[in-house]
Amino acid sequence: MNVIASELPEVLIIEPKVFGDERGFFYESFNAKAFADATGVNAQFVQDNHSRSQKGVLRGLHYQIENPQGKLVRVTAGKVLDIAVDIRRSSEHFGKWFGLELSAENAKQLWIPPGFAHGFVVLSDYAEFLYKTTDYYTPSAERCIRWDDRTLAIDWKLDEEPQLSAKDKVGKRLEEADLFP
Repeated sequence: MNVIASELPEVLIIEPKVFGDERGFFYESFNAKAFADATGVNAQFVQDNHSRSQKGVLRGLHYQIENPQGKLVRVTAGKVLDIAVDIRRSSEHFGKWFGLELSAENAKQLWIPPGFAHGFVVLSDYAEFLYKTTDYYTPSAERCIRWDDRTLAIDWKLDEEPQLSAKDKVGKRLEEADLFP
């Protein structure tokens, strides 16, 4: 696997070695030892999640204020623009975001550590999005920052208004949100 630091150094781009021929392909999507050796991150993943969304669906920007989750994310069908936002007030990168196209074709993964908000928008007709988390989903701790927060000024590469869930429609602006120290 190849590991690349993003513009937010703790957010890591993971490029697995994909072996393919006329029959198809194979790659190891996760190996705890190889991940720890390559990234220096000793994460214990406790939950796997899988979502399917239609084109134009935007999910995020989500995080848990208690029981913060690190996430290892990837796409197994379709294409998304994946976004990570540093929401740790003490960080020199506070309020900065990083975006990366993840697709079934490029097989890239993104490591998003605890202390970051996360979201994605579907760019293809549909996408299947898989992610491992380092802590369990805790509904009472879940928070959402508005996808269109002017302070963040995220370029979602949208041609039209996204499809949002009810909770994403009422996300808070960064300046109003519960954030990490």
